[in-house]
Amino acid sequence: MECPTSIQGPVAVIGDVHGQVEKLLAVLDRLRALPDYDRRWIVFIGDLVDRGPDPKGAIDVALDLMLEHERTTIVAGNHEFAMSASVGLIPVPEYSNWSARWVDHYGAETTFESYGAEFGNLEDLAARMPERHRDLLSDLPWCVEHPEYLFVHAGLDPNQPLAMQLPVLRKRDYTLTRPPWLCSKSFADAEIPTDCHATVVSGHVPVESVYFGPKRILTDTTGGVGGDLSCVLLPEGRVITSGQDRTDRRQAAANHAPPRQQSGNSKGGGWLKFWK
Repeated sequence: MECPTSIQGPVAVIGDVHGQVEKLLAVLDRLRALPDYDRRWIVFIGDLVDRGPDPKGAIDVALDLMLEHERTTIVAGNHEFAMSASVGLIPVPEYSNWSARWVDHYGAETTFESYGAEFGNLEDLAARMPERHRDLLSDLPWCVEHPEYLFVHAGLDPNQPLAMQLPVLRKRDYTLTRPPWLCSKSFADAEIPTDCHATVVSGHVPVESVYFGPKRILTDTTGGVGGDLSCVLLPEGRVITSGQDRTDRRQAAANHAPPRQQSGNSKGGGWLKFWK
């Protein structure tokens, strides 16, 4: 199923899901109650898989939503990239060694389990993946563009003009060992390129609450291991979470200080253990 890459109008952007299906369903229930739900775009910011209890279920929910609500799209996260590279859905160079990275460092145990596959057995996993999952993961865009926003999983490189980065994002350069727009943690608190006039919306780096900064919004409030899943309504700047009803951005996290990363623990260590 094709993911639109150019959108306009009101948006609901959902932070990193990481297999947390119950939290995702709670957010979607609240979105469906909005009076403008039918005309609002829903953007998943990436990382549907790994860490949480049901990555396969998260992809199923996203795909079902795309059928129910045509204004739905998904940005590739580094976890989808790692999974797709590991099972041969996207063309990556052999030296990138994604299969070892993904199995060892990404919290992929739950992904294998959710498909009923033996952990670490990539051939078994690939054989058990439904065709619609394979089609989706093999063609996820690296960014989604909007007149006022740019949705990209990790953010933008502050040292390169947007005019240089956009062509690579649009084309998707699979020869890169670790595409920084999907994998770099440093982009979370970096300045936006001066030629970028849109607000950059991303996930990837867990923060205590949704962060609103100058031309910057960070949406990952769980990291896949704890806390409420967040969804940001744009242009309103309001936050819906899996644990409570709508929250005004002034109460949620409106600030211009550098974002505070989560310090909670995950299985096997802290947040920084994972190759995000």
